[in-house]
Amino acid sequence: MILLRKILFPLAILYWLITYIRNWLYDKGIFKSHSFDIPIIAVGNLSVGGTGKTPQIEYLIRLLSENYKVAVLSRGYKRTSEGFILADKNATASLIGDEPYQFYSKFSNIQVAVDANRKNGIENLLQLSNKPDVVLLDDAYQHRKVKAGFYILLTAYDDLFSDDYILPFGNLREPSSGKKRADMIIVTKCPNDLSELAQLEIRKKLNSKQPVYFSSIQYDDFVFGAHSQMLVSEVQSESKVLVAGIAKPKLFFDFLKNENDVTLVFPDHHHFSKQDCEQILAKANGRKIITTEKDFVRLNGLLPQEQLFYLPIKSVFLNSMNIDKTIKDYVGQSTRNR
Repeated sequence: MILLRKILFPLAILYWLITYIRNWLYDKGIFKSHSFDIPIIAVGNLSVGGTGKTPQIEYLIRLLSENYKVAVLSRGYKRTSEGFILADKNATASLIGDEPYQFYSKFSNIQVAVDANRKNGIENLLQLSNKPDVVLLDDAYQHRKVKAGFYILLTAYDDLFSDDYILPFGNLREPSSGKKRADMIIVTKCPNDLSELAQLEIRKKLNSKQPVYFSSIQYDDFVFGAHSQMLVSEVQSESKVLVAGIAKPKLFFDFLKNENDVTLVFPDHHHFSKQDCEQILAKANGRKIITTEKDFVRLNGLLPQEQLFYLPIKSVFLNSMNIDKTIKDYVGQSTRNR
């Protein structure tokens, strides 16, 4: 893989040039970005996958939904449908995508919609009789046809964009100079005990003028099935099968795994086939099957409910006081000016 990436280095230069020119054309107003008279928060990254966008969107939902009507708009990656869809009782993970379906299933007080054309998606949301007060754009940092009012850029603690290179030589979707569009940068998946000195060193590496915050993953005390739940401490000690179809499953495995467990890794956003389920059941051999929350929305109904459980996660900030105030101030000021 390393050799292949070195061979592809000339293509990385070409890709860098294309993305740089595209961003320059948007920055200069030659390519038009559409603005809306509503607070819009875009969450995304510079790299390909695995930075924790889903728990960050959920953090924003919890932060804002008590005081505002919140809508989440995603493209619905790998969904079987096309165009604009507003999630309702007929929604499935296949129809709207696993992450949007997770938002819809988990939060009853928000609207969830999908549309690859974010401009069209926002326009449709604003035509609803119960239109939202604020729109959260999931994975939309590079979607420049819409100009969000507030940009949150994510980068993983163990995979900082400052240490990476552009595709296909590295994993960056655009040059690291794209960080300048962000209103704040969040370093995700940090150790809970990350020191102030270590945080300072990361800030220096990112070399950013924007405020930089640090978050970690907090796992729930329980794993949940369709009709029951179990303490994580009990699950950790017993023999089981761990299944993950996410970009970077290492933290999930490390948290739950013991020496008697079997781990099965599938591609990110994987649609589980009949053969996949047969393989999982054969490996389980009657044991419990523990998966991620995102995988559960795709596996639920395909595997026996008495065996299948998922582990919820949350994004927790090492210091959330300033970030909460900054986001609330942006939304509050934007809604007052409407």
